[in-house]
Amino acid sequence: MPNFVTLEEARSLIGQEVGISPWLEITQERINQFAAATGDFQFIHIDRDRAIAETPFGGTIAHGFLTLSLLSTLSAQTSVIKIKDARMTINYGLDKVRFMSPVKVGKRIRARFELIEVTSKSAGNILLKHKATVEIEGDEKPAMIAEWLGMQVI
Repeated sequence: MPNFVTLEEARSLIGQEVGISPWLEITQERINQFAAATGDFQFIHIDRDRAIAETPFGGTIAHGFLTLSLLSTLSAQTSVIKIKDARMTINYGLDKVRFMSPVKVGKRIRARFELIEVTSKSAGNILLKHKATVEIEGDEKPAMIAEWLGMQVI
């Protein structure tokens, strides 16, 4: 469930972690479905035997863009903040994305969300910028770090 706050309360949360998702397993089926949806059939994602033989990964890995796209699912499972009286949140884009470590099939990921900016926009809309860090269970290095923008439409 979202945590509804006022604009002033949101600003007081800048620099704080505002949500952490539960773990989500990355299955070969999910990777294959993403490959089919995007047309990205690179062997490192869909051919286990070849990925074992020809890569340092020891098997198939998730697409970086699959990891990025899962931010929607992962954030929906947290109590990330929403501005009171907002009618909806629109994905406004990303300022920065870095893929730090591959996500191997069978691994579990989760996302931590830190509120890093709150900006008032036209028509009373509010732009929230979160630092999203996608962690891989058991690994020190994250899979991805992104600055994600969400427009709260008033």
